[in-house]
Amino acid sequence: MLSYRHAFHAGNHADVLKHLILLQIAHYMGEKPAPFWIIDTHAGAGCYALQSAHGSKLAEYRDGIGRLWDAKNLPPAALDYLDFIKQFNSDGKLHRYPGSPWLASQVLRENDRLRLYELHSTDVKLLAECFKGANRQIKITAGDGFSGLKALLPPPSRRALVLIDPSYETRGDYTAVVKALKEGLSRFPTGTYALWYPMLSKPESRQLPGKLKNLGINNWLHASLEVKAQTQDGFGMHGSGMFIINPPWTLEKTLHETLPKLTELMAQGPGARFALESESD
Repeated sequence: MLSYRHAFHAGNHADVLKHLILLQIAHYMGEKPAPFWIIDTHAGAGCYALQSAHGSKLAEYRDGIGRLWDAKNLPPAALDYLDFIKQFNSDGKLHRYPGSPWLASQVLRENDRLRLYELHSTDVKLLAECFKGANRQIKITAGDGFSGLKALLPPPSRRALVLIDPSYETRGDYTAVVKALKEGLSRFPTGTYALWYPMLSKPESRQLPGKLKNLGINNWLHASLEVKAQTQDGFGMHGSGMFIINPPWTLEKTLHETLPKLTELMAQGPGARFALESESD
């Protein structure tokens, strides 16, 4: 259960989708003067060296952020995301990739807060190193983010983005994310929840969006990006999705403008496509 290391996949097409959406939500929340929290239930190591043994083994970043690095005519949201990645690589070369904790930390204002959970013993140490010297705005907890979420909701600010993206290594993760959202919404129904999931051939993955739509919520946005058709043997991840509850009203339009270009750039073969669906009050 604790064998998953995101370092093998850092900067891939799924990270591009997840982190672009994370930044768009955080920017929107920052437009209002009231403080907000960002809660990351599965924070990972915080930052990744792409030429390390882990990062270079699969080198998935080459077909993810690597496809955007020198791309022309990017939509504004993609440019904004890419600017943060280039800030993280100040020498102008793509050799490091920031995880969601670092990206979230870059949009915090003085009274905003970032709460990070990581269960993997090695990654939580790396996460602490990534934020060495950080102020009290950022708190790292070595533990289960699903359990930690219960204690944090609702946050004092009554404004928060909750990012949930476990490894989905086990079937139990699919059950756990639905349960976490149910419990989170019962405590904090006005929060914004952004759930990432992999698109795989296994039934748990295919059935998850339907289960999320059946939570009884009436304000959601579902974005998915497939970089190739599912293989006949069903092996591997052919895309990923983000299911956002209580999304910014601007997000759907932004993704309509952005996802066609991302799909074009990151396509790995026939069958590359994106989809957007939503429901609102």
